[in-house]
Amino acid sequence: MRSGMTSPTRSYLLTDLPWTEVAAHLERDRRLIVPVGACDQHGPHLPLGAATCVAEALAGDLAREFGVLRSPAFPFGVNVPSERSYAGTSSLKPKTLHRALNELLASWAAQGFDEFVCITADLHEPHAESIATVYAAGARVRVVEALSVDLSAFLEGGAEPQHGGEILTSLLLHLRPAAVRMEAAADFRMDAEGYRRYARGRLDSLPDGCAGSIGAPTLATAEKGRRMYEHILGKIRQKVFIAPADPATAA
Repeated sequence: MRSGMTSPTRSYLLTDLPWTEVAAHLERDRRLIVPVGACDQHGPHLPLGAATCVAEALAGDLAREFGVLRSPAFPFGVNVPSERSYAGTSSLKPKTLHRALNELLASWAAQGFDEFVCITADLHEPHAESIATVYAAGARVRVVEALSVDLSAFLEGGAEPQHGGEILTSLLLHLRPAAVRMEAAADFRMDAEGYRRYARGRLDSLPDGCAGSIGAPTLATAEKGRRMYEHILGKIRQKVFIAPADPATAA
């Protein structure tokens, strides 16, 4: 039997629980939420783990609300090649990320988990594709690309290309304000064609004058971040946990 909404007082994080408690939980609910992050620069104002922070927060809130176990965040993903020179960034090859997730999910599926909800907040195409094709025998794998949710209604800067811009900066101001250095935020706008070249790895480096972020992070606020986060959470809640209709459902 699947559990519904539950008390927020207990932890659903695997690494907080003894194996006996995980086994007991599997008797009533066999789902597992798996947040997948990245160690990626988003400008001098955001931490390298910004995308991980968003995925992990969503996983934690959904786990508590629906009584579903969650794994620790997998903190590495596939980054844009032109960002290799930014200190601290670390990227996996698409096949490596795909294989790592396949192996993790296979081990959990062998223990009885039969549905995985993988949540990521990184839209880099090779990263998203690596997760979208993850497979676990005998289990259902669902992938949620959190930042694919339409957030245009919340933006002052409009639907412009961004990486560490108004959206992610606002989300971090809401989720981890102490980790954001707004005094270092700098706007840098890039046209759609230039951004496509950057996102597809066709630029050796970001243009002169760009400190790493693309878009308008100076427009970000914690209140925007709160409203964006609640909107994203609501979409995932409805499409994945309340009314799941299609095995390929993504928010």
